[in-house]
Amino acid sequence: MGASLKTDIEAYVIDKVKEKRVEHNLTQSELAVRLNVSNGFIGQAESSNSPTKYNLNHLNQLAIIFNCSVKDFIPDKPFK
Repeated sequence: MGASLKTDIEAYVIDKVKEKRVEHNLTQSELAVRLNVSNGFIGQAESSNSPTKYNLNHLNQLAIIFNCSVKDFIPDKPFK
């Protein structure tokens, strides 16, 4: 079993972004263009084998893209 290169909270945030991407019928490439990141960035972020993750600026822009709150990507309670 390979260890994920992301912490639990990072994986949670990435899963929430992916849910929104799928809900809005966007491919990884389409979201990359809207987020102004490289074509492979979204795929790397969604892969547990890559250390790539979203930063706060990405989350703010994603909230604009998906017309939601930044809080929609963050868990209600902290991970222990």
